[in-house]
Amino acid sequence: MNTPHEHSRYLTLGMMLVATNMRLPITMMPGLMHSLQQTIGLPSSLAGLITTIPLLTFAVMSPLIARWGRRFGNEWTIYVMLILLAVGSYLRVIPTVASLLLGTFLVGIGVDGGNVLIPAVIKDNFPTKINVATSEYTLSMLLIGSLGTGLSGVLAAHWPLSLTIAVLSAIGLVNLVVWLPNLKFNHPAPVITAHHTPDTHPSVWRTPRAWIVTAFFGLQALVYYSLLTWLPTILSTRGFSTIAAGNLVTVMQLAGLPLAYLVPTLSNSHRGTAAMIGTVGVGFIGGTAGILLPHFSFSVAVLLCLLLGFGSGAAFNLAVIFFTQQTTNGFETADLSGMAQSAGYLLAAAGPVLFGWLGQLSWSLVLWLAIGFSILLTLAGILVYRRDTIYD
Repeated sequence: MNTPHEHSRYLTLGMMLVATNMRLPITMMPGLMHSLQQTIGLPSSLAGLITTIPLLTFAVMSPLIARWGRRFGNEWTIYVMLILLAVGSYLRVIPTVASLLLGTFLVGIGVDGGNVLIPAVIKDNFPTKINVATSEYTLSMLLIGSLGTGLSGVLAAHWPLSLTIAVLSAIGLVNLVVWLPNLKFNHPAPVITAHHTPDTHPSVWRTPRAWIVTAFFGLQALVYYSLLTWLPTILSTRGFSTIAAGNLVTVMQLAGLPLAYLVPTLSNSHRGTAAMIGTVGVGFIGGTAGILLPHFSFSVAVLLCLLLGFGSGAAFNLAVIFFTQQTTNGFETADLSGMAQSAGYLLAAAGPVLFGWLGQLSWSLVLWLAIGFSILLTLAGILVYRRDTIYD
């Protein structure tokens, strides 16, 4: 068991705030899209970039951020990323398309600091309480993220667009203050000398099992973001109104919240991890297969969206747990997290485009493809589960 690093008493609060800043700056934008088009003249051809830019940024920046965490320390690297996040967030207050896109680009870089390095911070500072710390982190992220779209739309209906963005971005400024005490406990990687070689394992990029963890993260991101994007349209073709379809997708998002507690708690045992992998399979495969039914009621649709939410919640939280469980120290955790998220978000960015193109031919084909990816996701989880670390 690793010896915990000495850390600030504000570390847990700081991590929870970082977690909220990993979803809110992205999920609040769809609710503002209509206002953006009216206020700054954002063309529909560029509207999709508001969600695509961060995903592509994650793919490019994740390995670099892991490297910077080793060199400069995770705490300082996260703080620099939080500064970029705050700058990007308030650039979007300026009512021009150029500032919106540049701000979104900086937001993507800033958000990725927490994506990659918070699991490493948990590994280093809470090695005996990984389940509790991970629950606090993922629950904060998923709860605020799931509420972001609806909250931004409500505020935009009563406030000017710039004021709405400024208020919702304020939590990033609070995070800059709360994270300051953690800089005193910054831990860069030890310098390698002839008498001290802290790393005995090969690079994660050359470790076959790390690629299985990467496949697991990538497939869960692909299926989740693709369904999040197109499920309202698919449900509309099944006879549900636009409002009902939107509410059903909200049910799917909220259903994943309990898994932020259950997965870290149950993953302490092999049996619990197996149960969560089973939840991924039953949730994604069963929920998607149910939507293939030609006719079903609203209550059945709610049940199917609950299943999808359970599956997505279990998959995301398992991916985070795998980063910490499958490595032996915080720097390896950051390396694995950076690798998995780099490839994973490339898949996630391509998924909605692929599903949208196939949807022009047949939405049933899209659902069958989602089932196929979900089966591969479940198999990847089983393969990861069979070994204690990626180096076994």
